[in-house]
Amino acid sequence: MTIVTEQTVETYGIENWSAGYFGVNRKGNLIVSASDGGGDNPSADVKEIIDDLSRRGINTPVLLRFPQLLTGQIRKLQKAFKNSIKEFGYDGGHMCVFPMKVNQNRAVIEEYLREGKRYNFGLEAGSKAELYAALAMEQAEESLLVLNGFKDKDFIRLAFAGAQAGKNVVIVIEKLSELEHTIKLTEEVTLENPTIKLPIIGVRVKLYSKGSGKWEKSGGEAAKFGLTTTEILEVIRRLTEAGRIEMLKLLHFHIGSQLTDIKRIKNAMKEAARTYAKIRQLNIPIEFLDVGGGMAVDYDGSRTSFESSANYNAQEFANDVVYVIKTVCDDEDVPHPTIIQESGRFLAAYHAILVTNVQDEIETIVEDLTPVALDANDPQVVKELFDLRKSITAKNYREYYHDALEHREELFTMFNLGLISLENRGKGEVLFWDVCEKADEFAQQKKYVAEEFADLRQLLCAKYLANFSVFRSIPDNWALEQLFPIIPIHKLNKKPTEYATLCDITCDSDGIVDKFVDLHDVKPVLELHKLEKGVPYYLAIMLVGAYQEVMGNNHNLFGAPHEAHIHIGEDGYIIKKVIQGATVGDTLATVRFEAAQLHDQFRRNVMQQVKSGDLATREGDQLIEYYEKQSDSYTYLAPNGSE
Repeated sequence: MTIVTEQTVETYGIENWSAGYFGVNRKGNLIVSASDGGGDNPSADVKEIIDDLSRRGINTPVLLRFPQLLTGQIRKLQKAFKNSIKEFGYDGGHMCVFPMKVNQNRAVIEEYLREGKRYNFGLEAGSKAELYAALAMEQAEESLLVLNGFKDKDFIRLAFAGAQAGKNVVIVIEKLSELEHTIKLTEEVTLENPTIKLPIIGVRVKLYSKGSGKWEKSGGEAAKFGLTTTEILEVIRRLTEAGRIEMLKLLHFHIGSQLTDIKRIKNAMKEAARTYAKIRQLNIPIEFLDVGGGMAVDYDGSRTSFESSANYNAQEFANDVVYVIKTVCDDEDVPHPTIIQESGRFLAAYHAILVTNVQDEIETIVEDLTPVALDANDPQVVKELFDLRKSITAKNYREYYHDALEHREELFTMFNLGLISLENRGKGEVLFWDVCEKADEFAQQKKYVAEEFADLRQLLCAKYLANFSVFRSIPDNWALEQLFPIIPIHKLNKKPTEYATLCDITCDSDGIVDKFVDLHDVKPVLELHKLEKGVPYYLAIMLVGAYQEVMGNNHNLFGAPHEAHIHIGEDGYIIKKVIQGATVGDTLATVRFEAAQLHDQFRRNVMQQVKSGDLATREGDQLIEYYEKQSDSYTYLAPNGSE
């Protein structure tokens, strides 16, 4: 790489958060590698993919899905636990269940199961709809289908149907009423067929230990889910009385998503392992310990306990889980359980990226089309601002900046009192921002930049209008201030010269991205390149494969973006599938607007104009045809320069 490219890689922190999957080629384009092994692994040029899709009529925004990265994460997780089990002499096994809530897209589930079948990896469902879909999916024979969340009788009956169809269904008891339904259904089905396959029963324990990060409240005594110690003992008593204690085979706990601190995880493991051991000593045939999800993704690459990071990697996580459980079990003299994991975020986040184009720039600094020249009749405040702009230097810039702030307040006060004209106000605003720009230039040259000038830099930064919806594609950024790496997909061999924040195309002031990943801090601006008229500029929002698709909403009726599935081979990439994004008609249907009814109503409106003579018949027909065609149009903006 050139020096500029190396600096760019450092600017965007690619090597820190990419997990080895992303890089920059000699053209200065973002590339995706088929695995994280480094070296000469096959890779795909993202800019080439976007250009290819554009020639096919698929414009940005577009979600690029790389199934091989999902496969890579599965192998990485399985390898980490395999190494730990061997190193510590652990007698139990390791299995994973993918929580469908993380990404319910069929292509994602199928790819996960295709690779996971080799390791007996299964699924986790938390609703009837997820269970309904999971029951039709092909899983490994020994894998589990774990059912979490609150359940009614119909939910539990569907679980029984899954067991009878050959699935290893685990009903995790969240409330005692669920146990009653389960016992009753067990009696009903075994009365007709005593040898019928039954679901496994699990119990979710409410630990005292808490997680870390944004979802810390998911654990602890005030957690939404889980049974207390007394309730677990009641489950054991009722199952024993019903003669069904052999169905209880799994202990489950979960202390939150995106767990940032490995110490919190170790504390929870100790408490859960001790609970497992004590239950096992009661001659209860528990054989699975489900440690839940929460394995974090290092979105900012800082390897810290910051909310968008994690101070551990997959191997360190596996080592601590296996070692702690083994130590407790050996101390209590009970068998080592099979460890079940629900690490969906870790598995899914990397495989999807959203590529969008920058539509335009929203001007922040007041600009005048002609150079500002003083007139003899200009008010004194305008003259003084003119003098500040003319005489500001590296020695006086701080003092002059403060003076400019005072003069701007005076300018607005005089305007509100009717003492100056609109033209005078406009001239004064231009001069004020000119002083600010010069003060910022001098401030940035100093070894230490004062805080007030850091704030000024953010105020002066450009606002790039990006063709996407924050609420649809990265809702966690809006709702939780989750950071996602954002990087241009091209020009990475050129030094970025602009500082910018991103605005989406929704009519909502919250539709902005003004916090960006940084190794040491959270950046308020992102280094980008200057926009060139007529030349597309593309940005990639990375690591959006977990939760973002399923949590996204139709704010302003911006629907799902186009989607492309990419396979990376020795000879380059193959676009295996393209899925058209939501149309205007599609999104309107989600809020109960029927296209046929809208067409009829619009036609009636037009025909009234024709009847009254305000429109010619031909014009009316053209208007109706145009309107009806818009039902099939993409909900996002057409890129600049397109027809």
